[in-house]
Amino acid sequence: MKDLFRYMVACVVLASASSISLADRLKDISDVQGVRTNQLIGYGLVVGLDGTGDKTAQTPFTSQTFRNMMEQFGISVPENMTPKLKNVAAVSIHAVLPPFSKPGQRIDVTVSSIGNASSLRGGSLLMTPLRGADGKVYAIAQGDLVVGGFGAQGSDGSKITVNVPSVGRIANGATVEVAAPNPFMDGDTLTFNLHQPDFTTAKRVRDEINRLLGPGVARSMDATSIVVTAPRDPSQRVTYLSVLENLDVQPAEPTARVIINSRTGTIVVGSNVKVFPAAVSHGNLTVTIAEGVEVSQPNEFAGGRTVVAQDTQIDIEQEPVRMFKVGSSVTLDDIVSAVNRVGMAPGDLMAILEALKQAGALRAELIVI
Repeated sequence: MKDLFRYMVACVVLASASSISLADRLKDISDVQGVRTNQLIGYGLVVGLDGTGDKTAQTPFTSQTFRNMMEQFGISVPENMTPKLKNVAAVSIHAVLPPFSKPGQRIDVTVSSIGNASSLRGGSLLMTPLRGADGKVYAIAQGDLVVGGFGAQGSDGSKITVNVPSVGRIANGATVEVAAPNPFMDGDTLTFNLHQPDFTTAKRVRDEINRLLGPGVARSMDATSIVVTAPRDPSQRVTYLSVLENLDVQPAEPTARVIINSRTGTIVVGSNVKVFPAAVSHGNLTVTIAEGVEVSQPNEFAGGRTVVAQDTQIDIEQEPVRMFKVGSSVTLDDIVSAVNRVGMAPGDLMAILEALKQAGALRAELIVI
């Protein structure tokens, strides 16, 4: 098995060195199943603030958390006493646990106020456990916050805020305590999952791996997953995956799509979009309403009185209707040229593309976001 593995690796290295391809690497279009990050979250206290902490009258949970912390240190706060914690803020802490993180390694954490603290600048996070989705503690966070935003307030109530002062970050602020479970070494296979599911791309990945490592090594399970036989030895498996993820694969051409952002007027037309013969007529009707006031002022000897009347002016303007013919199998270049020649606004082009789709002349998936 070891000799066969060395032979496979040598074949891949020689084939990669002898050919130059503009295709994508397998690592750029897929992920290895099981090699993933994990989300962590925690709840704690930030102390040492310069009077910008929570107002405990509106955030009683800050006082409750403070009491619980003091009890752990053997200090009892009387029940009838409400601490004024101007320098303390209740916060949530979240972090991302990278794959293969080991106990003792450090990860970054983000700290966000969940009360009414005006700023976390200058604060320090007290020791806080970070839990995963299974409720287990995987890291412990503590440290001084770095806050990018700040605010200032005058005695008359005027204030100015730059960025967001209620969110801070601690670089290397958490220590990993427990390694997250990882199925990377389980079984005799590895599974590559494509970022963009596509049957053609899955077939090409399978064929490329089998061409280099031999028939039957890779099997495409569906439009997303390709299962590859892998050695059990950890060192060999790491080297094996290193070789596979650097293979060059030519992805399939994307599906013909037209993306329309109705809020910003952005339109993106894919390279494979085609339009079949159709005649398009489109024009704009503009209605302008102007409200004014007309004053009738009699002369001083007329004995009349001043009268104020509303003066409304309505103007309707219709642009000349443009009709143009769309030829057969129009490509992206033809569409762009026609739009520039006619001088359409993004809103006009949206309406025309939607009408062409309804008429069956637009051969593309129309996505409105």
